[in-house]
Amino acid sequence: MEQAIRNLDRRFKSLRPLFAQQRPPKGWVRAIRDALGMTSTQLASRIGVVQSRITELERAEVSGAITLNSLERAAEAMGCRVFYVLMPEHPLADTVRQRAERLADQQLAAVSHTMQLEDQAVQNRAARREQREALVQKLLLRPSRLWEEK
Repeated sequence: MEQAIRNLDRRFKSLRPLFAQQRPPKGWVRAIRDALGMTSTQLASRIGVVQSRITELERAEVSGAITLNSLERAAEAMGCRVFYVLMPEHPLADTVRQRAERLADQQLAAVSHTMQLEDQAVQNRAARREQREALVQKLLLRPSRLWEEK
C-alpha cells in the first residue's frame, strides 16, 4: 500500500504544473478547433455527426456536462488525446497520515477524558506524543479502516 501511494504521489508531482493551467473560457475543444482553423461543420464531418452536435458538445464541455466518450471522439478528430486524471489536492501519503492522526486524536481524547475521571491522565507531553504516534502507526497498518465513518 505504501509503495502504491509513493508511486502515485511521484506521478502526480510531475503533473502538478499542468494543473496550474485553466481551461480556456470556451473550452479546449473550441480553443483547439479554432487554433487549427477548423469549422464546427468540418469537425462534425470528421466525427460523423451534424454541426449542431458540435455546438452542443462545446457547450457541454464549458458547463462540465460533456462525457469522456464525446471528448475523446472530438479530440481524436483534431489529432489530440484526452488526458484524464483525478489530481489530489495534497500528496496521498499526507492525506492518509492526516486522517490517521485525526482518528488517533479522537480516540486519545476519549481515552484521556476517561483517564482524567479516574485520575490516571497522562501528564507527560512526550508520553502523549508517543501514545499518539503508536496509535497512528497502528491505524496506518489498516488504511481501509481510516475511511469508515462513525
